This record gives sequence, C-alpha cells and structure tokens, in this order.
Amino acid sequence: MTEESSTARAGSADVQQLPLDFSVFHQMHRPVYVRWAARYLSCRADAEEAVDDAFLALLRIWPKVLSFENPAAYAWSVLKNRVIDHARARGRRPSLMDAATFDTVALRTATDPIGELEEHLHLFRAIGELPPRQQDVVVLLHCEGYSTAEVASHLGITDAGVRSIDRYAKRRLREVLGTPERATDAPERATDTPRESSAPRSEGAAEAAERVEEEGKKSR
Repeated sequence: MTEESSTARAGSADVQQLPLDFSVFHQMHRPVYVRWAARYLSCRADAEEAVDDAFLALLRIWPKVLSFENPAAYAWSVLKNRVIDHARARGRRPSLMDAATFDTVALRTATDPIGELEEHLHLFRAIGELPPRQQDVVVLLHCEGYSTAEVASHLGITDAGVRSIDRYAKRRLREVLGTPERATDAPERATDTPRESSAPRSEGAAEAAERVEEEGKKSR
C-alpha cells in the first residue's frame, strides 16, 4: 500500500480533503510506524493495516489530538495499542522473537550462521524483557538505525531523554548478556555521531548488542 492510498484510507476521502497538518504528520511518521510494527507483527501487510487503523483513530479526533501537550507521544501510544489489537486478533502477541526479526545482514553474511543465530536469540530475548520505553528506543535507535533526533521526534520525547533511556537500556542489556559496562555508556553522548572502533569484536553473545546498531545502519 502506498502512502497516498494509506492517507486516503485514513480519511475515507480524497487526500486533499484531509487537514493539512494531519497529512504532514502522517507523511512524517507513517514509514517509521510501519517499520516498527513489522518487527512485532512479522508481516508487512499486517503492520501497514495496524498503522493505518492507528491513523484512522487519530483522524477521528484530530483536533483533540492537537490540543494535547504532546501529540506525537499520544500517537505513539495509539500505534502500540493497535499493534497489540492486531496481534491478538490473529491469536498471538507482539514479539521480537520471530524468524523475520533475524533476517539481518549479520546472519546472511555470517561464516557461522548457527552461532550468529544463537547470539541474536539471546539479544532479542533480552530486548524483549526491557521496559516498554527502553524497548522502543533500542528498537528504533539500534535495530532500525534512526538517529537520536528522529527517535525523539517519533516518540514525542527530547533528544536527552532518548540518550538517557538508551544508556539505561544498554546497561540492562549488558547485565543480562554478561558484558562489562563500558566507560562510554556512563555519560550522555553530546552528539549523535556514530562511534567507530578499530578493535576486533569478540564472537560472544556479549557483543551482540553493539552489532545490532551496525546492522540497523546497513539496512536503511
């Protein structure tokens, strides 16, 4: 489904009849919503349907949405509820633990696919156990490869908030995966410039979290 047909469906009318600010909001957020939803529903079509239903719900009360202190945060909560509804309607619950989740660059190019898969299983199981907000930030920031500013915009929080949540999430993941905390995880990063290291990575599950960020950037 194209974005144009999705917008038309959201309003059940011609695109030009939709509020301009709604159309802008839809164009800005829908691609990210679909990518996030697809990770949990494991089906692009289901993800698009859930996202379109979320926008329909937003459109019905759009003036009220704009009156909220944080429309983006409210829209994100509507999206998550729609994804849960769609998963339940199909007899399952939203989960990162699905075959589609592991269709990554690292797995397709791994010399040891079984070992790589085991590391991914540990990692995504750990991500799935994070608190909801930490999970959202990790998935968007590292699995999907969006910048700190982009994640903040879609979740309706500040850049500093994203960095703080990410820091606590990484700390939790390192505890679960058994990786020693790095000094760079302690303070908030002043910029969003990707860090590069010349040091070789180990092949243990403990380093899997760092590879997810790299894979997300390759997939964009």
